[in-house]
Amino acid sequence: MLRIEHLYKRYGNFMAVDDLTLHIPAGDLFGFVGPNGAGKTTTIRMVCGLMPQNAGTITINGVDLSNWKEIKRQIGYVPDFFGVYDNLKVKEYMDFYGSMYSMNSRDIERIADDLLALVNLSDKKEVYVDTLSRGMKQRLCVARALIHNPALLILDEPSSGLDPRARVEMKELLLNLKSMGKTIVISSHILSELSEMCNSIGIMNHGKLVAAGRIEDVMEQVFGSNRLVVSIEDGMETAVRIAKEQAGIHVESVGEQELRLSHDMTKQQIAKLIGTMIASDVLVTGFSKQEGSLETLFMQVTGGGEDDAQSNR
Repeated sequence: MLRIEHLYKRYGNFMAVDDLTLHIPAGDLFGFVGPNGAGKTTTIRMVCGLMPQNAGTITINGVDLSNWKEIKRQIGYVPDFFGVYDNLKVKEYMDFYGSMYSMNSRDIERIADDLLALVNLSDKKEVYVDTLSRGMKQRLCVARALIHNPALLILDEPSSGLDPRARVEMKELLLNLKSMGKTIVISSHILSELSEMCNSIGIMNHGKLVAAGRIEDVMEQVFGSNRLVVSIEDGMETAVRIAKEQAGIHVESVGEQELRLSHDMTKQQIAKLIGTMIASDVLVTGFSKQEGSLETLFMQVTGGGEDDAQSNR
């Protein structure tokens, strides 16, 4: 579906996107994440043809980005701002965008009715856009982006600024589109929502793609297949030292009373590790298998840092 090969974008001496290669299969709901300034929005804008790349190729359904007339039919783009026309009614707004793709009025009306029903705005057709709530405007933008039935839907921070209810509605809408077989790329800072929606992810940091693939595969690559949480009432420093001395153990994080480990130990070796801690006067109050999270993965591969100086890119 979407193939990016050796993509570069430079702003003066700053390399915003550095040798990015990424393949997204048809039907994926792909989460694109990274700290501020990582290069996500720059990449999205290049994929959508809104800015030129310095080098590299982008193809969608086998069509090269240089064939812009065909490419624009392949992409539906929802930017991180509304992009709506407040002096139009919802129905007029959909008509306007349909006409941009040379659709006839009968098809526009039929498809617009279906899309407004999909985004739960059927009762708002005669309402002016500027009277809609922020969440409704975002859903309208999704409907508008789908008017020409694009192969690829790209959303840049679609939940930004939405209240909790509107975020739930947006998530349900995207899951519905995924179930219909639509290929979706979504950039977001709300990692918990991405983990509930996406089946694949790409994590960028300082312009480079540092991890990509199915979420479960990336988790295993970064953490290993086994993770352990040890609850400790007292003696955390000793527990960390013991864990670091063992082969096949990586200390993921150290909390006030919680030690998180990734490992390749057997059950017997885990029992021995806990026994060694207890024998060394570590007050262990419990331990359990740790379920991986996208937040933990993000912090691990990016180092938890942000580059605020380039936050607009």
